[in-house]
Amino acid sequence: MMIMTDLSNRTILMVIAPSGFRDEELFVPEEFFEKNGAEVVIASDRKGTARGMLGRTASVDLSVSEVDISDYDAVVFVGGSGVESHKLYENEAYLKLAADADSSGKVIGAICLGPMVPAGAGILSGKNATVFESGTSYITGKGANYTGAGVTRDGRIVTGEGPAMAEEFARTVAGALALGD
Repeated sequence: MMIMTDLSNRTILMVIAPSGFRDEELFVPEEFFEKNGAEVVIASDRKGTARGMLGRTASVDLSVSEVDISDYDAVVFVGGSGVESHKLYENEAYLKLAADADSSGKVIGAICLGPMVPAGAGILSGKNATVFESGTSYITGKGANYTGAGVTRDGRIVTGEGPAMAEEFARTVAGALALGD
């Protein structure tokens, strides 16, 4: 049975690398969130067009440094090789966004290499989390308890392992939002 999650009146910020984000990890959750009534806003290093690893493009609504966290119910960090090639986990604007989301009590989602960003901001310390294999030593080095699961939820924080988990990840983020009422 498909459980529908009502996300109307919810706004979700999806954060991507300026290039090399993983297409399914942006588009599958975005479609799921919108289908369930949420508004989705895409942020990156700069406005304009960002190209995914598989060649799809996304229109970037705003720059990460312009984000007002109070406008959003959840922040989702999308993975892909761009997280590493652009070193998003060392980018001050991305780290500040993750820290602001955490201190504001927002739902934080991160998939594939995306969890390296909240880990870099110190948010995963002492939390259960999963990440794409190549990011494991980074997040455990920042204090995360690596679960190895496809999707892991620890309170407001939802992490996913990779593109195959995009739909389950989206559903889990939606569930965390629904419980946040």
